[in-house]
Amino acid sequence: MRIDLTGRTALVTGSTQGIGLAIVRSLAAAGARVGVNGRSEASVGRAVAGLRADLPDAELVEVVADVSSDEGADAALAALPDVDVLVNNLGIFESRPPLEITDEEWRRFFEVNVLAGVRLTRALLPRMTGQGWGRVLFVASDSAVVVPAEMIHYGMSKTALLAVSRGFAKAAAGTGVTVNSVIAGPTHTGGVEEFARSLVGDDLPWDEAQRTFMREHRPQSLIQRLIEPEEIAHMVTYLSSPLASATTGGAVRVDGGYVDAILP
Repeated sequence: MRIDLTGRTALVTGSTQGIGLAIVRSLAAAGARVGVNGRSEASVGRAVAGLRADLPDAELVEVVADVSSDEGADAALAALPDVDVLVNNLGIFESRPPLEITDEEWRRFFEVNVLAGVRLTRALLPRMTGQGWGRVLFVASDSAVVVPAEMIHYGMSKTALLAVSRGFAKAAAGTGVTVNSVIAGPTHTGGVEEFARSLVGDDLPWDEAQRTFMREHRPQSLIQRLIEPEEIAHMVTYLSSPLASATTGGAVRVDGGYVDAILP
């Protein structure tokens, strides 16, 4: 199975590190021209430099913009107006006791995790439907289905993405454009590794430490390890390709079997 995105332009929001950066790398390796997005020139520049060291032939566009704001979205669209593949990856999370989450924090999580993707999709979908081809993806989370008691504002925002992606898929029905969400499970990022070690100790080799963490603190996982960002990126790249032309309106799981349900 060969994925070829030559001639396609992609924008991955929040893509200077973690899952977003892995998605950029995967799309670029498949031949796409990819916009790398972050809020500062320094973070975007570092990400692009690292990518070019590994993929010297990659066509990368620096998109410095805070896409959670109207002005930032406009700046991103000005830098990369001809987007064929939009990956709404930008997201924030934090732990907070439910009764201590303020109105402002509820608004912030909705604006960053939900409205940013809605705004860009609304702007780019007409071009995609007009040309008869396009891909829109929302990176959701297992927290959309298994809402953490300590992060219900985050869980709410990820649940909203499942509804948003389904709704936009209906808006694009019959046009050749697909819209899907990807439910990512517990993923190996720097922050998660630090969190895991805080629970199981620093003296174990990482492979053993993460398996202990998963067994004791994330026992629902069927793979019993953290998911690597590249594994999320592989699914995103497939859904971004012509090979996934019959998959739309879906919530596709890359969760290591974490969600204990047949359907999301």
